[in-house]
Amino acid sequence: MQYAVMLEPLPAEEKMPGFFYAHVPSLGLTTHGLGVEGALEAACDLVVLWNDEKRANGQSVAAPSEAILTTLEVG
Repeated sequence: MQYAVMLEPLPAEEKMPGFFYAHVPSLGLTTHGLGVEGALEAACDLVVLWNDEKRANGQSVAAPSEAILTTLEVG
C-alpha cells in the first residue's frame, strides 16, 4: 500500500536542525527523522507497526487516501 506523507522541517525552536516531521494524514500519524530520508524511514516504520497492531487486535487497516498538498496565501 502507498500512503501519502507530508514532510516539513522542525521549527528552529525545537533545536533539532536537519530534522523533518513526517505526517501520514490518512492514519493521523506523525513522526520525525533526520533529513527527508530519515523522516520517510521513520514514517514507514511507524505505518508498518500501526498496521501490524491493528491486525493483531482484529481491527481493519485503513486504506490509503488521496492527499492534495497546496499552499495558502494569508494576509
